[in-house]
Amino acid sequence: MNTDLETVAKERGIKYFLVSYTDLFGTQRAKLVPAAAIASTCRNGAGFAGFATWLDMSPADADLLAVPDAAGLIQLPWKPEVGWLPADLVMGGKPVEQGPRNILKRLIAEAARDGLQMKTGVECEFFLITPDGSEPTR
Repeated sequence: MNTDLETVAKERGIKYFLVSYTDLFGTQRAKLVPAAAIASTCRNGAGFAGFATWLDMSPADADLLAVPDAAGLIQLPWKPEVGWLPADLVMGGKPVEQGPRNILKRLIAEAARDGLQMKTGVECEFFLITPDGSEPTR
């Protein structure tokens, strides 16, 4: 999808874009990008130190780039001046093989070649604790 995110930002009142990806442990990694810089970020990606994001890399590896996917834009309902963008991980001009989103895309394509369709479900869980880390009492 070829979306002009700067125009979308002006139309919707988005001031910042949260360019985000998930590491291998399910942690969201993100950079907040001003709307005025989103076109450059879409072309070049937002840089991250791969070794610090649980993607089995070392400090000797180049930075990985999170390239936003404009088709996945979600304007945050609780903070409408921010648009969330999922990102594809790239290093050296190639997809990062162990990037969770890249793995998912590859598996969806493999399933489609076999005449299958991927379906998933989400189970949201959380824990309530007190500031000292113990369970809350009624």
